[in-house]
Amino acid sequence: MDAGLAVVLIILLLLSILWFLDWRTSRKRSRLPPGPAPWPILGNLWQKDVLPLYKTYEKLSSTYGPIFTVWLGLKPVVVLCGYEAVKDALLGHSEEFGGRPEIPLLVQLSKDYGFISNNEKKWRELRRFTLSTLRDFGMGKSSMSQRVQQEAQHLVELLAELKGNAFEPMTMFRHAVANVICSVVFGSRYSYSDTAFLELLNVIGNYISFFLSPIAVVYNTFPNIMHRLPGPHRKVLAECEKLKDYIRERVELHKLTLDPSCPRDYIDCFLMKAEKEKSSPERMYSNEDLVMSVFNLFGAGTVTTSNALVFCLLILAKYPRIQAKVQEEIDAVVGAGCAPSTEDKLRMPYTNAVIHELQRFHKTRIENFPRMTTQDIVFRGHTIPKGTVVIPVFSSVHTDPTQWENPKEVDPGHFLDEKGEFRKREAFMAFSAGKRMCPGEALARIELFLFLTTLLQNFTFQLAIEHKETDLFSLWLEIERRAIPGMFFAIPRPVSS
Repeated sequence: MDAGLAVVLIILLLLSILWFLDWRTSRKRSRLPPGPAPWPILGNLWQKDVLPLYKTYEKLSSTYGPIFTVWLGLKPVVVLCGYEAVKDALLGHSEEFGGRPEIPLLVQLSKDYGFISNNEKKWRELRRFTLSTLRDFGMGKSSMSQRVQQEAQHLVELLAELKGNAFEPMTMFRHAVANVICSVVFGSRYSYSDTAFLELLNVIGNYISFFLSPIAVVYNTFPNIMHRLPGPHRKVLAECEKLKDYIRERVELHKLTLDPSCPRDYIDCFLMKAEKEKSSPERMYSNEDLVMSVFNLFGAGTVTTSNALVFCLLILAKYPRIQAKVQEEIDAVVGAGCAPSTEDKLRMPYTNAVIHELQRFHKTRIENFPRMTTQDIVFRGHTIPKGTVVIPVFSSVHTDPTQWENPKEVDPGHFLDEKGEFRKREAFMAFSAGKRMCPGEALARIELFLFLTTLLQNFTFQLAIEHKETDLFSLWLEIERRAIPGMFFAIPRPVSS
């Protein structure tokens, strides 16, 4: 065959493939909610006016309505914006929107083990077991509060040793929060000078940061290609294997010292349950299910809460008037000689309102935490087929002008009534909503309150960095990914002496 003819045939073949893919996408688009036109094969991936959604959802929803479709490669994703649409889906139709699509990056890491399995029956069973076990070990009870109080005091002692010098909070706060979950999962806490444990914390932090990154969206869209290419995903996944190996070592040690009459922690309880279920053909309590369940508890229970604490300090440093008012309430209710307790929360409406407001104000990157429809559904005038990936944009709920008086401002008054008492808001969904709600909500609430009040009882926080960012969330992203050092001053307060 003539070389020129071969080139022409190859070009025609490629054009035919592109035409077919475009035709198939157009057919799907006609049956889905409207949205921005996707490119062939890539979809909307590299369209900056579409992704990431936390930057573009307002513009897109004003153009296409509160329910619209974007494309990650050849896969359509239905996006829900605003309180009414998100509430209707996650609460009004919780079963129909309660599925979880396969997330290739998670599958590559977990091999479908643990309580984030795509096996619905296993997910339900291990989630139920995990929540029950965490409650048995004090989640939501005074014993858990005492663990958090002790760790908060360790943090205060560390900061006091700095004598007002600048510090970088991310690693320190991550270690403090990790010790709380480690006391439940491993039955022990770790010294702040334990370099091996710090390395493991760094591993989980790197994994979560990568999981939230744009390159992870690309990985999850084209997993078969990305898995074969070099890149940061290879390093992150390899590091995670080290953490899994560490967990396996701890599991083996627990097996050698297990006393069924006196379980010490989550691992002991899992091993005891596995022994009871060993004859079950479903094998939901295997060794690897335990390893991945611990991995997920360790990651979710460490990074998200510690990041929230640092974000809260950033906002309070930027709004010293709010910080000072919280400190006034702490001084009046708790005083100088006592450590804050969860019982104080009921008498501290302003502090409680501030914590809720800072969570509301914190935007979340959500492309990698999707839901999925479990059946065909006609939803608010749109037909959404079974198996469609769905992304509820919680930031849109938290800035919905129909629900919040000053949605773009930091305003603790959003959670205070006319008498200055704390009020709940239905449009507050910091821990998600419905069937896939965060299982660690109770622990996270305790940690945020006790860590923040203990820190603010003892210190006033100020930013120790020069920055050009006027958008606080952009500044936060720079700090979170360590692009700039998130340096703070912790100025000792006279009230604590």
